[in-house]
Amino acid sequence: MNGYDSDNPDELPPEVLMRGLLRAYYWMDESLQNGLQRAGYRPRTRTQTMILIHISNGVTRAAELARALGVSRQAIQQQINDLESDDLVTQIPDPTDKRANRIVFSERGSALINQAMATLRGAEQTLAMRLGYETVSQLRNALMADWGPVIGEQRAPGRKRSVS
Repeated sequence: MNGYDSDNPDELPPEVLMRGLLRAYYWMDESLQNGLQRAGYRPRTRTQTMILIHISNGVTRAAELARALGVSRQAIQQQINDLESDDLVTQIPDPTDKRANRIVFSERGSALINQAMATLRGAEQTLAMRLGYETVSQLRNALMADWGPVIGEQRAPGRKRSVS
């Protein structure tokens, strides 16, 4: 069983899941930042690390990155420009859409993302040793599962991001 009666609101856990998800995200991001700094890289903003992770997952257009991160296209473009000035990414013409650019890693950016992924794998390993491998496996499965459509008919005002 799940430890509580979901039909009885008085027996629901006192903490909301969102707080735990945010705490987990911050733990992973701060572990990532520390690992990158130990490897000689300067700190990046959370937005920049999210952009770099998304690029490594194949999201390579500024508009797609803005949508995925729930921020304006202009805000993403500023972050991309900063990453480009630090020689981590390059913007190249998109061969399928002449109006768009693709964001790709430079040689220095490829080295950074390789270090970032190794750091994240190490953080997951540490987490598994602390919480148990089965627990981390269940967590990964729950987070990667299809949760179905967002509850409600519309996005909150001002939100650019859509879950997909």
